[in-house]
Amino acid sequence: MTQTPSLKTQVLQVDGMDCGSCAKSIEASLLSLRGVMEATVSFATTKVKVSYDTKLLSEAEIINRITALGYTAKLSGAVKPYNHTHCCDSDHNHDHKQVEVASAKSLQVKVNGMDCGSCAKTIEVGLQQMAGVLDVSVNFANERLQLSYDPSVVSETAITDRIRGLGYTVGKNFEASSHRHTHDDDCQNHNHDHNHTHPVPKPSQNPAPTNWFFWISNRRGQSVILAGMGLVLGLLAQHLALPIWIARGFYGVGIVVAGYPIARAGLFELRLRRADMNLLMTISVIGAMILGDWFEGTLVLFLFSLGTTLQVFTFGRTRNAIRALMGLTPPTATVKRGNKEVTVTVESVQVGEILMIRPGQRVALDGVVVSGTSAIDQSPITGESIPEDKAAGDTVYAGTLNQSGFLEVKVTHTSNDTSVAKIINLVEQAQGSRAASQQWVDRFAEVYTPIVILIAIAITLIPPLAFAQPFNVWFYRALVMLVIACPCALVISTPVSIVSAIGAATRKGVLFKGGNALERAGHLTTFAFDKTGTITQGLPVVLHVYDFGKVSADMVFQIAASLEQHSEHPLAKAIVQAAKSKSIELQTPSKFTALPGKGIEAKIGDSLYFVGNRRLFADRGIPSSSDAESLLVEIETFGQTPVLVGNETGLLGAVALADGLRLEASEAVRCLKQVGLKRLVMLTGDRAAVAKQIAQQVNINEYQAELLPEDKLQAIQKLRRDGVVGMVGDGINDAPALAAADVSFAVGGIDIAIETADVVLVGSDLRRLAYAVDLSRRTVSVIQQNVVFSLVTKALFLLLATFGFVGLAVAVLADTGTSLLVTANGMRLFRTKAFED
Repeated sequence: MTQTPSLKTQVLQVDGMDCGSCAKSIEASLLSLRGVMEATVSFATTKVKVSYDTKLLSEAEIINRITALGYTAKLSGAVKPYNHTHCCDSDHNHDHKQVEVASAKSLQVKVNGMDCGSCAKTIEVGLQQMAGVLDVSVNFANERLQLSYDPSVVSETAITDRIRGLGYTVGKNFEASSHRHTHDDDCQNHNHDHNHTHPVPKPSQNPAPTNWFFWISNRRGQSVILAGMGLVLGLLAQHLALPIWIARGFYGVGIVVAGYPIARAGLFELRLRRADMNLLMTISVIGAMILGDWFEGTLVLFLFSLGTTLQVFTFGRTRNAIRALMGLTPPTATVKRGNKEVTVTVESVQVGEILMIRPGQRVALDGVVVSGTSAIDQSPITGESIPEDKAAGDTVYAGTLNQSGFLEVKVTHTSNDTSVAKIINLVEQAQGSRAASQQWVDRFAEVYTPIVILIAIAITLIPPLAFAQPFNVWFYRALVMLVIACPCALVISTPVSIVSAIGAATRKGVLFKGGNALERAGHLTTFAFDKTGTITQGLPVVLHVYDFGKVSADMVFQIAASLEQHSEHPLAKAIVQAAKSKSIELQTPSKFTALPGKGIEAKIGDSLYFVGNRRLFADRGIPSSSDAESLLVEIETFGQTPVLVGNETGLLGAVALADGLRLEASEAVRCLKQVGLKRLVMLTGDRAAVAKQIAQQVNINEYQAELLPEDKLQAIQKLRRDGVVGMVGDGINDAPALAAADVSFAVGGIDIAIETADVVLVGSDLRRLAYAVDLSRRTVSVIQQNVVFSLVTKALFLLLATFGFVGLAVAVLADTGTSLLVTANGMRLFRTKAFED
């Protein structure tokens, strides 16, 4: 679109969207405004991008239109730049028009119990109504509430009581501070909260309990459970012939709990003079209650609510990816200022300052080593499984882990420009590009719903007015038609199949995060693999021990393991473990000296030995033969890491290590080819020689090596031009690519991969990938069968009901029968077996 001086593009953060139809409503409403040139709403990222003519429309009018629909909106770009003065305000959008009160105080508090954006909106509105509250902002993603208030009018206790009164709980350790406090004080409060809400990611656990926790603690999950209980208890009361008001009381609970969000969405559509499935659901349920068929109304609402809740759960999990990324970097850094070391917030550190990084600490900012040597675990950024030795002049990345030595690092990027910050941005963009796909049922409802409502009105009015027919007879027929028209079987057809498939997959160790991922996986044509930690184990293993003719290979191995047994380096641990597994007796060295970034020297008996890299032997002036050099080059060509062993007279041998291959990797590739996936690609940040060797071992014909996170993202985007792409990975460096893939799979790794991925392989068995794809294809087929059958049946009985050939009892029986048939068809997916079963 050609930019003109009066054209402006703005990104807004919108809270309160419960499902994809909410995004559709906002988009349609904005496009109807005079002056709006373009509007795109992403339910996945809860952001609205709107381009408009500033001569015809203002920013305030756009926000007012969104607010009028029942949502809240604020500038997404209102995040203040990180600097020393405003380091605490980075996550909040303060209202600059708020009244300044001399005694005003600010309050930051963690709010538990929010399960969607509308919860944040509820809290904001509830607190804004309180006298003395000057400004309030609730961040659903961070579970953080920040507000300013006049303590002479309202107290902290009253504020927290209001939050609890709205149905939420307040974190124990919240921070309150006067506006007269120094900025340093506020930054400390911010850091405390940051540590509380964004812990450093830990190795992932079985995520299944998290799924149960969602249904038990989340409001939407609770609504589905309560509606289901009302449905079952009402049916039981009806079966036991209890008084009708008891059964209807139970059904009523289910209707109110499950029907509220559906009715609200339907009313939003009415404001836009539109009709969708939510509106038809609401009308149909009211009609069913009028006709006394409370069970039918409750069943429809329960199943529809279950489907939309699964969708919310899916997007909520993927949004947590950004929160996990934020936890990678520490909130504070130790900086040398003058002759002192001071601990400050990472936001206040400027380019050119010197970071002091001790063993066991995470690097806070990107920079260049100016002093010291150490091994750095940078697998979260580069995917390299083996820690890399760092010395003066080498680059280190924020979020990586310093393992052994002390480093002084000159900062090259501020906190909002680090590698991790860029990855966060990539994940956001990739998630935004994957906006919620419009479900076929929603598109169908755009035409189906208005037609059904118009037909019902016509049935009610035309015969009495035009042909003097009894009004009550045709009103009854219209309600019968509405009850029949409510596409119960159509609504059931998708969720029952998905729930059955998800249940079957869970038993096999495959966790799908909702129906969208399950359906998309059924259309995969290409599969991309990360290497480190996915195809390989992510840990170094000893492949071979070489001798250079002076001593035996066993002697070389014994010397290496004896010296390395006191080292914490991953290569050292691998050597010691391999030596012990071969029952090699280790000696006790004396005069042990660790040489960070180089290796170890120590005596065994009267002889001085060295174990380490080329730099160690070069510094000691220890010669090596041409044969030894040729062998070392060959080892490195195969992508292996040589650990040299020698004494003062020269090199004695070398231990070759590499990332070990997963035992099931080759079989997993074979199974994927068996289910019809012909194009398999390996993407890795490792060297080309390593990539080639691993690809050959597992029979993958296509690979790309030496890729940074943004390169992997671009590779996935390129693959998507030729088909539907699945991606499997395990680490932070895979997050952008996982988010960009049509379907992403997490195996092992840390929380970010699991949060970003659509599918999680519990137990990290790669053979489950083929099972997941096969199950997804079966699910898509069953859904298609159910949809066709339910539509044909619905059309037939709608026609019969319109002309009075079918009464309510037969209509309900036919509708229930159709529902039972599609349910039974969907339940067949429970019996889908894995390949090895």
